[in-house]
Amino acid sequence: MAASQDRLDAYRRMRDFARTPEPSGAVTVGGARRFVVQRHRARRLHYDFRLEIGGVLVSWAVPKGPTLDPGVRRAAYHVEDHPLAYFDFEGVIPAGQYGGGDVIVWDAGTWQPRPARRGQDTDPARAVQAGELHLDLHGEKLRGRFALVRTGDGRAGRESWLLIHKRDEHAAPGWDAEQHPLSVLSGRTNEQVAAQPERMWRSDRPAERAAVTLRHPAASPGELAALDALGAGGTWEIFGRRLRVTNLDKVLFPGEPPLTKREFLHYTARVAPVVTPYLAGRALNMHRYPNGAGTRGFWHKELPEHAPDWLPRWTNPAADPGETRTYLVVDEPAALIWAANFGALEWHPWTSPVDAPHQPTYALVDIDPGTTTSWDDVLTLARLHRTAFEHLGVTARAKVTGRRGIQIWVPVAPGLGFDDTRAWVRDLSRSIGAVVPELVSWKWQKNERGGLARLDYTQNAINRTLVAPYSPRPAPDAPVSAPIDWAELDDPALRPDGFPLRSVLRRLDERGDLFRDVLDHPQKLPPLT
Repeated sequence: MAASQDRLDAYRRMRDFARTPEPSGAVTVGGARRFVVQRHRARRLHYDFRLEIGGVLVSWAVPKGPTLDPGVRRAAYHVEDHPLAYFDFEGVIPAGQYGGGDVIVWDAGTWQPRPARRGQDTDPARAVQAGELHLDLHGEKLRGRFALVRTGDGRAGRESWLLIHKRDEHAAPGWDAEQHPLSVLSGRTNEQVAAQPERMWRSDRPAERAAVTLRHPAASPGELAALDALGAGGTWEIFGRRLRVTNLDKVLFPGEPPLTKREFLHYTARVAPVVTPYLAGRALNMHRYPNGAGTRGFWHKELPEHAPDWLPRWTNPAADPGETRTYLVVDEPAALIWAANFGALEWHPWTSPVDAPHQPTYALVDIDPGTTTSWDDVLTLARLHRTAFEHLGVTARAKVTGRRGIQIWVPVAPGLGFDDTRAWVRDLSRSIGAVVPELVSWKWQKNERGGLARLDYTQNAINRTLVAPYSPRPAPDAPVSAPIDWAELDDPALRPDGFPLRSVLRRLDERGDLFRDVLDHPQKLPPLT
């Protein structure tokens, strides 16, 4: 095992796991031998041909792709071994990183080593070391007898090899990999995966939490209809879980017409697959209004003892006596529906993951209007932030709060502490505030601000939260904290509470998730001086 683990050192040295979504991977040994071929659009298009040998994926880059044509010899370059966790990776590696680009699982299956000649040793590790490996592939696209033969050191010190298909019943003259571009995993092209990646790897997390799902399957029409068919309560099967739901006809939000708990749970089920990636791996602070938005709410952080066993959770080892110890972690859509049924009308995730609670993955900008701050003033401050981010080359996404303000999330690479993100947002806010000092106060107490807005950088602290995207707010018609496109800051129709629960799903269907870039654009914060 130690020898196999050492073989991944080259892989790790070539990647910055603070930014790349690839897995750092632990070496495992055992089970059937697998192979995978990934079509990889990096600096140049190539195919990564990987064989499971000795607990790692021994890998070759094949520029023109494998072929079933026995008359064609494909150049292949022996590259660093990859961890087995990479076997089914399909997604995007961030630009600027080693191998940056999009990847699909072009082919996969099992393989068997074969002797090159009668009586020869078939140990694959020794065959690779000797420079000649014969093998049978049993994939969806690649089948039959192949050979890998080393021919020299190749470019940049990499060993050059040839990948050859033997003449057998699977041989196909003229066969070209580029004529078969679809993933065997998803049926999608590289272009489609690049446009809407479904998975991301977070190598800064433990292996069991490294896979981050960016797109969960939607609730089925049958599941949604089952909720409508229930009386005042009952058991609802949704996203593979059985939830006990209650008081479905209770009014939770005033409006014309009033919005019931049934409609709120219906919305939550529709939006949960989109919201879950923003909540997964994070403690959730629930703002509960069990008697509806017209009553006084309260913060509820401790997961109650009656919560079902299947709910994901995190026990904070640093909690002091009397503090919340066990939090809900919405790692799956059904967990958010449980919270909604529990009366959580607002959803507030931590900005740091449970695996590294002192290392935020977002820097937060909160444009908090004062009593004399107009909506036009808020827009002026938001546009100044937009200009600053464009100038700095920083990825950031904005959303209206559902009340009076605008909030901006800036994704950051792991490794920073809250002191770092708070100082960066403070300096940015002070630079912007200096442009329009008549709009901004830096006083801590509200009654000392003279009704001016506050650019609140203090939210960048452990267990300080901003409301999640797509979360409702406790007000008539359930206005939603809705992501916006930067260009919408110039739309005269934009309002901070202009996206009620009943209409935001149509907007989501039409525009897509405008907040998505914060999930897979970790970045280093540039200096501001």
